[in-house]
Amino acid sequence: MVQWAFTSVVLVNFKTMKKILFYLTTIIISTSCLRLDDNLFNQSKLKEYKLDNYTGELDFRLDYSYRIPDSLIHLFTLSSQASNESSATIIYAVYIGDISKIASDTVIMYCHGNKDHMDFYWQRAKLLANVGSKNRFGVLMIDYRGYGMSEGKPTENGLYADTDAALNWLKSKGLTNDRLVIYGFSLGTAPATKMAANNYSLKPNKLMLEAPFASAEVMVQDASGFSLPGTTVTDLQINNGEEIKKVQQPFFWVHGMADDFLSINSHGEIVYASYSGTYKEAHRISNAGHSTIPTTMGFQNYMEAVKIFITQH
Repeated sequence: MVQWAFTSVVLVNFKTMKKILFYLTTIIISTSCLRLDDNLFNQSKLKEYKLDNYTGELDFRLDYSYRIPDSLIHLFTLSSQASNESSATIIYAVYIGDISKIASDTVIMYCHGNKDHMDFYWQRAKLLANVGSKNRFGVLMIDYRGYGMSEGKPTENGLYADTDAALNWLKSKGLTNDRLVIYGFSLGTAPATKMAANNYSLKPNKLMLEAPFASAEVMVQDASGFSLPGTTVTDLQINNGEEIKKVQQPFFWVHGMADDFLSINSHGEIVYASYSGTYKEAHRISNAGHSTIPTTMGFQNYMEAVKIFITQH
């Protein structure tokens, strides 16, 4: 009888503690400094782009053999305006390749992650520009509003508008749907999937996602450890797991099995399983973390996988 009473007290206390932790977590992550809306867009500003001369933190740095000739590097600005905005925002972009050949080339639109700016992701864009043979594919990358030298403040609608502005620029240069590949990494998987699933300036012929997240809702639950409603800490509606159900184009999916930022199980596998289009292929990379897939695979293996997907599917 005494033992039963003690157990009951422990159970009551445990339930009380869970409630306390739940409310504390809700209060903490609901504060303005920790809202997902602000922290998902982990942007930083630049006064100028340095590309190969950038000396800040990088995930990796390619050797000289991957160098792109200066004549094939084009830094420029685009005008972007979301449907709910009264004026346009100026964003920065870089195109790797011969602009005069966009009307006949295959182009990879690279949508970078939530951290930093185009200088940080320049090595990744160069890697794609070396797939198959140097400059076999054109590569376009942008800094979303609020990132790098781009004006404005990041928003979900702005994220899509900025990506669509880049697609519209490619279209104006003669690119057609059948020669467009869109590649999203981390945060960039949201606009990449959105463009592939819906009708924007161009509709990509192929979709490639690296370390995608399932939804803003799952990110909240992973971060809090509780089944919190996503609206508690974010107004974001991003849901790759649902959007990809509308994608019919061939789909390339790669995720690190040691990703401790976006778990392969709660994020990546959900996105992969939700696709039911014409073709999909999975690359589960052992020992790779969120940002280390190219280095863990090895640059040549990574580029070969990308080349085979683009050219054979």
